[in-house]
Amino acid sequence: MSKTSQQNTTTDASGVSVIHTQAHSSGLQQVPQLVPVSPGGGGKAVPPSKQGKKNSYVDRNSDEYRQRRERNNMAVKKSRLKSKQKAQDTLQRVNQLKEENERLEAKIKLLTKELSVLKDLFLEHAHNFADNVQPVGTETTTTNPENSGQ
Repeated sequence: MSKTSQQNTTTDASGVSVIHTQAHSSGLQQVPQLVPVSPGGGGKAVPPSKQGKKNSYVDRNSDEYRQRRERNNMAVKKSRLKSKQKAQDTLQRVNQLKEENERLEAKIKLLTKELSVLKDLFLEHAHNFADNVQPVGTETTTTNPENSGQ
């Protein structure tokens, strides 16, 4: 049983070749395959908005062209202003955060110093307290000079 196949190639409107294969031994079988038309093997995909506009002539003196250019120029100005404003806002926020950071670091130094002073006072008080307290079970005998003569 020999397999013989026949291929038909068609090109659609977008310039893509579609190959239809018919195998005689297994019945009719159509397998569409996308094959680039250009010999280079492909290239950049062209967005739909740019398709069909490559070779069209633009009359630069027409009212439609002038209106499109004005709208585009306004959009570019608006975009640049928005970008500039965003950069200024970011710079302002950075400066605010730097100031807050400096203020918080100063507060940390102050609180650390205060903690150190309080710790020293506590340790001094604890040391004095330990010297004045005697262990349980040890009694001190005090001699009273007034009672010693009796």
